[in-house]
Amino acid sequence: MTVTIRPATAEDAAECGRIIHAAFAAIADQHNFPHDFPSAEVATGVASMLIGHPGFYGIVAQQDGRIVGSNFLDERSQIGGVGPITVDPAAQNQGVGRRLMEAVIERGRSRNLPGIRLVQDGYHNRSLCLYTTLGFVTREPLSVMQGRPLDTQLTGYTVRPATPQDIDACNAVCRRVHGFERSGEIADAIAQGSARVVEHLGRVAGYATEIGYFATAIAETNDGLKALIAAAPNFAGPGFLLPTRNHDVFQWCLGRGMRLVKQQTLMTMGLYNEPQGAYLPSILY
Repeated sequence: MTVTIRPATAEDAAECGRIIHAAFAAIADQHNFPHDFPSAEVATGVASMLIGHPGFYGIVAQQDGRIVGSNFLDERSQIGGVGPITVDPAAQNQGVGRRLMEAVIERGRSRNLPGIRLVQDGYHNRSLCLYTTLGFVTREPLSVMQGRPLDTQLTGYTVRPATPQDIDACNAVCRRVHGFERSGEIADAIAQGSARVVEHLGRVAGYATEIGYFATAIAETNDGLKALIAAAPNFAGPGFLLPTRNHDVFQWCLGRGMRLVKQQTLMTMGLYNEPQGAYLPSILY
């Protein structure tokens, strides 16, 4: 099979969305898990957003002029985030996924990104093996959590909408916890109206671009992270990704009626610092 890789265009969004929905639905159905994307229309909306955003690099794989897969690289910060990568179920197990992954890895190198990261479904053995052979290292088991909004506050912590004036403080928290900044992602979330900061003792002690599947949250302490989760109006998408090793927050979530949807795995290539605080990664990391 001859496969070519090229940049994604706006005209590709509908077919990419169809494949994204079909690919994730197929593997989820095999293991009796809920779908990440409830419909092809929702997946097409995600594909359109990623293709149209200047901070994302999108590619498609073609065979005989037909799109058989796509992949994306979030380039909004110093550390790139890979995904979603999908291959049409009719074209799987033929090396298309490897080609798509190699292309975004090369893109990261050409941009001199010190590291790239991704999240894969814990039940998807083939993707875990593929990413490992490509050089990704398993770093963190993640629990996707979902449930009713808590609509509560933690004593001593104030959560409020983030403003452009908070970007420097948010970046400072990110540097303390992760060792790098994510200013592009923060700026996007503030512009969309989804970003929030948590204040403790008169200063910003954490932030969330949202609490959900495509969003991140970072706090200096577990209590700061709990405050952001507790104040969230909803948990967008399939849920939010919580590092399972964070027993304190995991147990706290379960004790407040949240349920575990599935397990996922954070994998990294290149620069990685063990986080020095509490955080929720994005599915795009």
